[in-house]
Order: sequence, then structure tokens, then C-alpha cells
Amino acid sequence: MPEIPIGTKGHIDLLVTSEVAIDFMGLEGTRVLSTPHLVWHLEMAARNAVKPLLGKDFDSVGTEIHVRHLAATPLGMHVRFDAEVTAVDNRRVLFRITARDEKELVAEGAHERFVVNIERFAAKVQTKSSSMPPETAPQG
Repeated sequence: MPEIPIGTKGHIDLLVTSEVAIDFMGLEGTRVLSTPHLVWHLEMAARNAVKPLLGKDFDSVGTEIHVRHLAATPLGMHVRFDAEVTAVDNRRVLFRITARDEKELVAEGAHERFVVNIERFAAKVQTKSSSMPPETAPQG
């Protein structure tokens, strides 16, 4: 497995649009970045940090995340999601994760990912999927 240096960083920038905002409060002025989208972008910032180091046969999967969603980010604001490697133990990679909008810290936490061989991972998923009873198996 390739070496992943402590301190390796990744990030994603996002403009908050209606596609990533909550819509259950009823008023357009209350639409803000949703927590599920916040978490997804934090995970992808961590993945982006290590993916270039892994080579074409490997990727990483999220296994644990602890996030404090500290502030609302309204429609039209930009958010930067950052991840920094804090520890590596064989295939286990730990990250410090943060999100900051144009005004303040929006979220902070920790994330764990495991490096996987893509082909072996896909085979395990296929084996698990094929063991499902026909009425619950995915269609298509």
C-alpha cells in the first residue's frame, strides 16, 4: 500500500444552492446547507486528500464520522470543506475535518477512512448482493 503522509490535505469548495439546502421549513429565506450534504462534502474532501496517493487499483471508504454542525449557511454562500490526515495505521486513515463559510466556522470533527482494493471491494459487494432473496434484490 502506498505511503500516506501525516498532514496530507484535501478540500472541496461549494456554492450553497437549493439542491444542497434543506426545504422542510417552508420559507425560502430559511433554506440552508443541509447536514447530510455537509457530511457528504466533508467525506469527499477527505477522499480527495488521499486518492491521488493510492494508485488506480485503490480507493478509500468512509467508516466513521463525528461532526458538529455549528452554524447555518444560507443559499448563495460559499463553503470550503477541508480534511487533513492526522494518523495512519496500515489501511486506516484518520482526518481532522472542518467546513467554513464566508463568515464563520460551520462544522468541525473527525473522520476515518479505510483504503480498499477496488476490485476486491466490488467482488465482496457483488457476493453480498447476489445472496439477497429475489424479492429484495436491486432491479436493473
